[in-house]
Amino acid sequence: MQTLTFQNQKITPCKIVCVGRNYVEHIHELGNEIPDEPVYFIKPNSSIGSHLIAQEGLHYEGEMSFLIQNRKIAGVGFGLDLTRRDIQSRLKAKGLPWERAKAFKGAALFSEFVYIDDWSDLELRLYKNGELVQQGSVKQMIYKPDFLVEDIERIFGLDDGDIIMSGTPKGVGEVSAGDRFKGKIYQDGKQLVSVEFIANAADRNLLL
Repeated sequence: MQTLTFQNQKITPCKIVCVGRNYVEHIHELGNEIPDEPVYFIKPNSSIGSHLIAQEGLHYEGEMSFLIQNRKIAGVGFGLDLTRRDIQSRLKAKGLPWERAKAFKGAALFSEFVYIDDWSDLELRLYKNGELVQQGSVKQMIYKPDFLVEDIERIFGLDDGDIIMSGTPKGVGEVSAGDRFKGKIYQDGKQLVSVEFIANAADRNLLL
């Protein structure tokens, strides 16, 4: 089982619940409709990766990610929701599930997680090769973190160590070999988390 780090301790998420279409400008960016209720999909533990691997049609989506304990938000980290956009588009056109495009091995990368007792005024920033490409705050979310926890617990249930990836702001794009991504989470202007991912060329050993 894949592990993540929270307060310098290893945790093993059972699942990652991802929220789609939670930022209006990103919805418009991809030409989608604003949903009447939250859009959820699940990544399994096996989708947690340690390398960013550039593959054909791979897109990055930076996300505030929340660690759950006792059915409450206990920590926050930066996550990359990786998407095989070409595959996703083909599946969506046929009305089929997205798992091939969203839940493959290595489809979720994370920073360490740090403790928080209040999610207000959290902000995400993602830099690609030194350029700010994504920026978003909880204030811009259609569905706020507390609502997401309550709704997801009601539908799927939440276990200690589970992660909620709360959606991505506008600015998603393609991953190419050699790209450097730096993700940061701030609260009230103070940096809580920083992580860097460097995109490796596709290598069979890294894909295993």
